[in-house]
Amino acid sequence: MNIIVLGSGVVGVTTAYYLAKEGHAVTVVDRQPAAALETSYGNAGQISPGYSSPWAAPGVPLKAIKWMMQDLAPLRVKPSLDPVFLKWMFQMLRNCSQDAYRINKSRMLRVAEYSRDCLNEITADNAIDYDRRSGGTLQVFRSDKQVEAAQADIAILEECGVRYESLSQAECVTAEPALAHVKEKIVGGLRLPGDATGDCFKFTQGLAAVCESLGVVFKYNTEIASLQHTAGNITGVKLNNGELMTADRYVVALGSYSPMLLNPLGIKSPIYPVKGYSLTLPIIDESRAPVSTVMDETYKVAVTRFDDRIRVGGTAELTGYDLSLKPDRRKNADFVVTDLFNGGGDLEKAEFWTGLRPMTPDGTPMLGATQYGNLFLNTGHGTLGWTMAAGSARYVCDVMTGRTPDIDPAGLGVERYN
Repeated sequence: MNIIVLGSGVVGVTTAYYLAKEGHAVTVVDRQPAAALETSYGNAGQISPGYSSPWAAPGVPLKAIKWMMQDLAPLRVKPSLDPVFLKWMFQMLRNCSQDAYRINKSRMLRVAEYSRDCLNEITADNAIDYDRRSGGTLQVFRSDKQVEAAQADIAILEECGVRYESLSQAECVTAEPALAHVKEKIVGGLRLPGDATGDCFKFTQGLAAVCESLGVVFKYNTEIASLQHTAGNITGVKLNNGELMTADRYVVALGSYSPMLLNPLGIKSPIYPVKGYSLTLPIIDESRAPVSTVMDETYKVAVTRFDDRIRVGGTAELTGYDLSLKPDRRKNADFVVTDLFNGGGDLEKAEFWTGLRPMTPDGTPMLGATQYGNLFLNTGHGTLGWTMAAGSARYVCDVMTGRTPDIDPAGLGVERYN
């Protein structure tokens, strides 16, 4: 089959990889000059199945109000009367019950755990250097109240068969020796040993090169205008220059920009852009740097180790499609990396970045078929695109080619919103 994949982030490129491995002729279309230059460029670097959780959780509405009063708030919301934003917020708030949280978290874990295994296979089959480490994720707690609140997540981890370790203060220091310098600031932690780390940009660029060796054509610097359709099928991708690209099947993997193509087709796709920020620091003292990923539960900031760099990801903003870099938004990342790993990296040489994470109201991505017979989705991964990319791509490839997926498809499709 001839297949067009729209989007060259980590989700689009892994989709192209699996389809090309099946022997299909694949073309990837993207407006950027190369792969992984938008959201996949500077994410937190976590490959964290165990930390996969929906934003919509019990108590979040009250927490969000409190956060807006804090100087180092992990979430900022720009008030808006935009009906798309208001509808998304309403749907998200409806998912903040304990029952909905349990269902949504289990769906996300299903995809994320599978994705880790798929990524391991890709890594084993291809020589791609992306600063991979397999040291797990350590979620650190600064209060006993946070330790107590983590029990609900632990119950779901047990239910889904995800490995975890509840750690004391001393055990946190054993897992992350640099925390010995600030051990009085933490009371304990939750370690997820199955998690890993890696530079998503380097991985995606490397896999794109593998894809090209398999015959995948990348059509960069190409603006997409719309999807043409008739009689329940997509007939082509119309470009801004007027050209019409045609194929047998199409995959939308455009992250936050997916609704712009899907909504005109009558496909309800409640994906809203959640703006995130990151810093990337060169390491100057190994003894004060993390060895894997440390997630500060208080400030919702992740500090992740690459080979010679530290990636710090945090702060979420609901401000639409605004991609401006606001200097004051790096305060959370600056504070946490300095508070926990002071002297490990050079803040003065940090690269400051922002990107849009495509968030669904329930946190689960939209994967698989649509009401159009030859149109498929791989989008809406929120903050977990790097974690879920490989498994999502393999799943969508299986659905497209008529093979029974390795994981249960229940609750993963766009039909839950349509």
